[in-house]
Amino acid sequence: MKKFRGKKRYFRHLWRETSAEQYDIDFGKEGWFDMWHIHLDLFGLGNQSVKVRREHIKAQIALYQSLLDKHGTLEKPYQSWIELVDEDAGLDSIYIHTPNPNEDNFPLKIANINWNCLIPKDFEDLLNLNEFYIGHYKCESNNNYIIQSKNNRVQL
Repeated sequence: MKKFRGKKRYFRHLWRETSAEQYDIDFGKEGWFDMWHIHLDLFGLGNQSVKVRREHIKAQIALYQSLLDKHGTLEKPYQSWIELVDEDAGLDSIYIHTPNPNEDNFPLKIANINWNCLIPKDFEDLLNLNEFYIGHYKCESNNNYIIQSKNNRVQL
C-alpha cells in the first residue's frame, strides 16, 4: 500500500466537514430523507491504520451530533444513526431517514441487532455510553455496528 501523504491537510479538511452547515440538507416542513447517508472515509483510508480509523470515527461522531442539533427543526419523526462496518472503513456512514414519498419504509427495522454487544476496543473509548446506544448485527459477511443517540430517536 502507498504511504498516506498529506495527513495534516487531509484531516484539517475532514474536520471542516463535521458541521451540518456544510451540507445542503432541508430540515423544513417539506424536507424528507430516504436513507440519506454520507461516508466521511469514502476511500477507506481508515483500513490502513487504527489511528486513521479512529480519527474518522471521531469526525463522524462530531458530524452526527451536529446533525442531531439541526434535527430539532425537523417537524416529523426521524431515525438517525452512525453505521460502522468492521471490515471496511469506506462503508462507515451517517444516516438520516424519515417518512418519504419514495417508499413506505419508515420506521426502518434492522433485524437481529444485538443492543448488548461488546464494543470493539479500537473505538470503545470514543463513545459515551450515557449518550449512545451501541448495537451489532451481521450483514452478509460484515460485522456492522450501529451507534444511535439516546435522545431524539425512533429506534431501529
